[in-house]
Amino acid sequence: MCGIVGYLGRRDCADVLMDGLEKLEYRGYDSAGIAVFEGNSIRTVKTRGKLKCMAQKLAEDGKPEGFCGIGHTRWATHGEPSDINSHPHSNGRVTIVHNGIIENYAELKEFLTEKGYSFVSQTDSEIVACLLDYYYTGHDRMSWGASPEGRTDAPQSKLAPDPLRAIMETVKELHGSYALGILFKDFPDRVYATRKGSPIIVGLGQEEYFIASDIPAFLKYTKDYALLDDDEIVCMEKSGVGFYDVHGIAVKKQIHTADWDIEQAQKCGFPHYMLKEIHEQPEVVTKTLDSIVTDGVPDFSGIGLTDELLRGVKRVFVVACGTAMYAGIVGKYAVEKLARVPVTTEIASEFRYMDPIVGEDDLVILVSQSGETADTIASLELAKSRGARTLAVVNVKYSAIARGSDMFIHTLAGPEIAVASTKAYSVQIAVLYALAFRFAYARGIMPESEMKRLTAQLYGTSKAIRDVIDNKDECQFIASQLMNAEKLFFIGRGFDYALSLEGSLKLKEITYIHSEAYAAGELKHGTISLIERGVPVITVATQRHVLAKTVSNMEEVKARGATIIAVCRKGTEFAEGTVDIKLELDIGDELDDMLIPLPTVCALQLIAYYTSVQRGIDPDKPRNLAKSVTTE
Repeated sequence: MCGIVGYLGRRDCADVLMDGLEKLEYRGYDSAGIAVFEGNSIRTVKTRGKLKCMAQKLAEDGKPEGFCGIGHTRWATHGEPSDINSHPHSNGRVTIVHNGIIENYAELKEFLTEKGYSFVSQTDSEIVACLLDYYYTGHDRMSWGASPEGRTDAPQSKLAPDPLRAIMETVKELHGSYALGILFKDFPDRVYATRKGSPIIVGLGQEEYFIASDIPAFLKYTKDYALLDDDEIVCMEKSGVGFYDVHGIAVKKQIHTADWDIEQAQKCGFPHYMLKEIHEQPEVVTKTLDSIVTDGVPDFSGIGLTDELLRGVKRVFVVACGTAMYAGIVGKYAVEKLARVPVTTEIASEFRYMDPIVGEDDLVILVSQSGETADTIASLELAKSRGARTLAVVNVKYSAIARGSDMFIHTLAGPEIAVASTKAYSVQIAVLYALAFRFAYARGIMPESEMKRLTAQLYGTSKAIRDVIDNKDECQFIASQLMNAEKLFFIGRGFDYALSLEGSLKLKEITYIHSEAYAAGELKHGTISLIERGVPVITVATQRHVLAKTVSNMEEVKARGATIIAVCRKGTEFAEGTVDIKLELDIGDELDDMLIPLPTVCALQLIAYYTSVQRGIDPDKPRNLAKSVTTE
């Protein structure tokens, strides 16, 4: 949620900021703005709406001219989307952009109001700008007795304004998560930033420097970057970049080089990022498997996930949100089926508050595309505090979850720009399958020969995925039958049910059609009352051992007037009149039923994509949604 960019260099700052914000659109937003030093003053331009609204405003009013500034795309939390609530926020001396939530903003606002500050927005972010000003101007040194923490130890003398000290004092008072980009009017050639629980990455170019919420914002200009850790502060100025800890002591940072280029973060001729990312799935599944397979079998010993550790695990928890959660359900079915270890899948926002029974003999797997999901980070911290071993399955290696877990598997999906996840889901379940194979082998349930056979089949899903994508015309036809639907349902059993959950989510989030997924056998327990004539029911029917049961559920909804769309293996036969539209997947009879979700999900993704396009919706930027959910 929200995106931050900052720049200091020799280029046109407004252009760099707008370009960077465009690369962060996937994070979700409802307003945008930039602030740029024009000489010794800061000019701010901001507006409600998308970046095209911002570009129009810059064209009408003239863009700020300068070489140093900050920019932001806001996803509304405190205060409705509006020009006033948009970032950047300023009180004249200090201008900021902010991602995250300040939990004690009401207390701070009351204190600052007593000190004479006034506020024009409804945001928690404006409070941060005023608190920075409070410490920067030295008000605190004149009357500490009324400070937010109730200090009474007044200092002996008033010091000159010091941006670094003001930031240090401010972050001591902030409760919650935040990433801040900061300009001080008295220092026109500096950009400051700090963070806690929300990412800030520092780009290091040739005599130019960047801050951003994610690497794509500056990848066009440099691949070199440093990671800002919680409570650290960065100061970018013409002479270079300085990093400081919470006490103001200089620290050295490791310089990393991004392992993908700007082309991977562009559409490359596709009409939308989502379609491009669907097409990339065969390649990224193979690439991810190559990173975790040695001599034909999964091998996780290099990250510390040894066979000995796996043998000692009594329970597994898979904790995630949204699409990652549904990938976790596929993983649960695979691990329990093969390794006979109990697996619990939990929504991260529930896990962190449910006082879970988790301890030293448990393995907690945190699944996340961004690695910055706030609830999943909190769940990670909870699991570690209870003594559980933690394993991250994450697509961003520099993320908080990746760095905070005991062990980390990097899913090599590359940059995923579309808000609706596609290729990240596929690589997540590929990793979880591989983990299930190794789990079963380590516990003496599966022989090495079977592990090799299943691993070879897992590699073979890349071709099956490609075959599904190459036959996308049928998906387009199904989309044409769904585009005017007001509601629809997905049903399935076993792995088909797990897949239906993701198919339904994908369709609802980018088409705005009310869609729900149910275990097919649960229909009679209430849901069937919602079936009426003409309601589409997409039935995922690939699992051969429960196919007869699934067919009987199809017939139940068909008898009540539903339009049945069956997604099945090629050659699957149904009784005459049961199915209205049949999407047959030509994936071969040899592919194990357990692995069918990998190619099948691509068909469901394509149906959702084409339905969205036919309804006139941008599938890359669905309303109200954000790629990286960094608030609770």
